[in-house]
Amino acid sequence: MLTVGAVVLALVLGAGVQAGEVEDVAVEAAKEWLAIVDAGDYAGSWTEAAEHFRKAVTQKQWVKAVHAARQPLGELVSRELESAQFTSTLAGAPDGEYVVIRFTAEFENKASAVETVTPMKDPDGTWRVSGYFIN
Repeated sequence: MLTVGAVVLALVLGAGVQAGEVEDVAVEAAKEWLAIVDAGDYAGSWTEAAEHFRKAVTQKQWVKAVHAARQPLGELVSRELESAQFTSTLAGAPDGEYVVIRFTAEFENKASAVETVTPMKDPDGTWRVSGYFIN
C-alpha cells in the first residue's frame, strides 16, 4: 500500500511541476512580447502575437489602440509578476491552452497599473500573446 501511495504522490507532484513549467514558458513569452511593446514597436508586437489575435484585429487597429493606451503612461519604470494561471477556456475565445498573467507595473505618469497578458499556445506549439489589457 505504501508503494501505491508513493506512486500517486509522484504523479500528483509531477503534474504540478508540468503545470508550473507551462506557466513559466508562457510568462517568458509574455515578458518578451511586453519588451517589444515597451520599446514602442507596436507593429512588431502585432507581428509577434498569436494567430488568433492577428485574425481578430488588423495591425493598423492594434497600433492605434495600443498607442492610445500606452503613450499617456510614459516609460515603464518597473514591472513585477503578480500571478499566472493556466486555463483551457476564456470568454469570447476558442478553447485552447492559455495562461492569464497579471503584472503590477509602474510607469512615468502612472504609479500603479495592472497589466493582464494572456499568452496562448499557437497551432505550431509556440506560446504567443493573444490578449493585453492595462488598468
